[in-house]
Amino acid sequence: MPFLSDSLSRVKPSPTIAVSTKARELKAAGRDVIGLGAGEPDFDTPDNIKAAAIAAINAGETKYTAPDGTPALKQAICDKFKRDNGLDYVPAQVTVGSGGKQVLINALMATLNPGDEVVIPAPYWVSYPDMVLLAGGEPVIAMATAENAYKLTPDALEAAITPKTKWFIFNSPSNPTGAGYTKAELKALTDVLVKHPHVWIMTDDMYEHLVYDDFEFCTPAEVEPSLYDRTLTCNGVSKAYAMTGWRIGYAAGPVELIKAMGKIQSQTTSNPCSISQAAALEALNGTQDFIQPNNELFKRRRNLTVEMLNQAEGITCPTPEGAFYVYPSVAGCIGKTSAAGTLIENDEVFATALLEEKGVAVVFGAAFGLSPCFRVSYATSDEALTEACKRIQDFCAALT
Repeated sequence: MPFLSDSLSRVKPSPTIAVSTKARELKAAGRDVIGLGAGEPDFDTPDNIKAAAIAAINAGETKYTAPDGTPALKQAICDKFKRDNGLDYVPAQVTVGSGGKQVLINALMATLNPGDEVVIPAPYWVSYPDMVLLAGGEPVIAMATAENAYKLTPDALEAAITPKTKWFIFNSPSNPTGAGYTKAELKALTDVLVKHPHVWIMTDDMYEHLVYDDFEFCTPAEVEPSLYDRTLTCNGVSKAYAMTGWRIGYAAGPVELIKAMGKIQSQTTSNPCSISQAAALEALNGTQDFIQPNNELFKRRRNLTVEMLNQAEGITCPTPEGAFYVYPSVAGCIGKTSAAGTLIENDEVFATALLEEKGVAVVFGAAFGLSPCFRVSYATSDEALTEACKRIQDFCAALT
């Protein structure tokens, strides 16, 4: 349409949201569909967090707050960074947004000029490149291949950096692969970044607490303190605290950057929901006892999913360190024909045929920048996962 902006034409709708929407539509039409596309825990928000929100409502905490977060929540975020990551921040270095997405786009909108480049490892969360494009920048994709366990190598990072690079976006554990970087692996990347003082680091730590086995989470400014002054450490309460719908994300970084992000937010949404902020305050300050039991449940689901997918013909599924996703390759299925006669030309066709023929909704790998793969979210019941994986096995067995 002629009155729409040119910048809008640079971005596309979120494929993950599109898959979940399609699955819901098919269910509403009476189809038996198992959705493995949504990136959210199936647990309810813990009772103490819900109680804090109700108490805030009853106390009349329903007015505007400071545009980028209440003082109490900002202090709780400072305490969290010190407690969990050994990072020292003061409230003036903290911003709170309506979800982690808003925090990231605020930073990009506040800093990118036309021609500025942002290095993004692939596979990537689907929104990173489009947020960069919407903010006027240029995404530069650095490939993290299956051969390297979906982790970016120092050489690949070095090769992607140019004089135009403004940001490096880093996500561990990763959406969509679940890959987590060890301290040594992260140090190898920060050693590269130290050599390029014009490059800032935006680290998305949303899955920090969702790690398994003996994996230990770490974040760039913690591993390499010399990067502290050019790192925006981003996080939120959505995943570990089962608060996706509450929409609270936060970040800490240099005061000048935080002020600039606050200026953007003051002219868009203004403050995040006051009730959600009260809930997030309890999430960060209250008991953390439910996180480990939840992780044990996620670990069991991860193992179940990996084992069953590796039994499907043509699929290879690595075991991730964290988050609640697996990212299997379907290289062995490409070029074959489904039972309904569909030629599997690529991973998007694979995912579409799987949904239409077997009622299993997954997100195709091209949406994340690396094919031929697909993403499964195992943040659902054991029963649903088992049935979905059986259907995937049947689908693959029927390929000829």
